[in-house]
Amino acid sequence: MAAKIFPLVKFATKVTIAGGAVYVAYDSGLLGGGKEGSVALARAKAAVPPAVEEWTKYFGFQLPATPKIEFSLLDAWNSGVQKSIHTLSVAPSTMNNYTKQGLQYLKDLSK
Repeated sequence: MAAKIFPLVKFATKVTIAGGAVYVAYDSGLLGGGKEGSVALARAKAAVPPAVEEWTKYFGFQLPATPKIEFSLLDAWNSGVQKSIHTLSVAPSTMNNYTKQGLQYLKDLSK
């Protein structure tokens, strides 16, 4: 009997954890628009360092200082989008060149 119930309990636990994670993400504004996401990010940036400091005092160990990283996710995203669009725009001419090179190679082999 316990062998039949255990998988059900295990599945119910996983569904509950996943549902709770989705609820917390939705409640904190992470699944909303861009403005709600940036507000949630600002709240997280304000809340995480004090919590980490409290945990390190509680557990009695010292973490190294976090490095300051000058990285803009927005700029990286825009750069990635621009490179992708550029690649798509030059794809026909690039394929044309590769096809010509391949045909020329085959012609040279058949001589």
